[in-house]
Amino acid sequence: MTGVPASAAGGSSGAQGAAGTAADGVASEVSGSAPGPATAPEGGGRPARGGKIAAAAVNQASVWNVANLLTMLRLVLVPGFVALMLAHGGYDPAWRSLAWASFAVAMITDLFDGHLARTYDLVTDFGKIADPIADKAIMGAALVCLSALDDLPWWVTIVILGRELGITLLRFLVIRYGVIPASRGGKLKTLTQGVAVGMYVLPLTGWLATLRFWVMAAAVVLTVVTGLDYVRQAIVLRRQGMAERAAALEETEA
Repeated sequence: MTGVPASAAGGSSGAQGAAGTAADGVASEVSGSAPGPATAPEGGGRPARGGKIAAAAVNQASVWNVANLLTMLRLVLVPGFVALMLAHGGYDPAWRSLAWASFAVAMITDLFDGHLARTYDLVTDFGKIADPIADKAIMGAALVCLSALDDLPWWVTIVILGRELGITLLRFLVIRYGVIPASRGGKLKTLTQGVAVGMYVLPLTGWLATLRFWVMAAAVVLTVVTGLDYVRQAIVLRRQGMAERAAALEETEA
């Protein structure tokens, strides 16, 4: 859950932005054309119309890469997962098993799409936006369904979703000062959440049902602890950014 994001879960938006720039350069090299506008013909005439159309086609085609297709698959799986989860009242073991399978596929694609995008320079603006949305959509749908079926307390759903939405908003608020990087604790939190929710989706009984309770408890603890750590990082980042701006302003006035 990541992207996540790698979603749920994963890299910083600044790093993705840098990778996106690199991806644009790779697309230009592969296509054999420059990333900027088409070169004007000799004699100072207007740029060839065909050159502009070709450049636009290359940029549009770059969106349809493997990483983005996996993200789109995750988005498509969300309504399918909800339908399977709630089929026949939501307590049929066969339908719950199918719902778990779709949830597992979504989680697996979340692990791979971000890795593929960064490794092969496939980062795009679409992926930067769609990946975290897909991560939170599938996790949010699973939590809400579980709480609606009384399989999971509503306060757990509220804590997890509130943390995810709050940290996302916090990242946007401090983006002017810098990027809050994803921590190892955040990645562990995403993994633990995925395992815990998956175990609750399955119709488990006996000691496995007891085990999933403790896995979910660990996920909630990691959710809160890493959320507080992100808040601390945001405060430090804001203070540093304000101090740097004040120092730069003093140098300019001097």
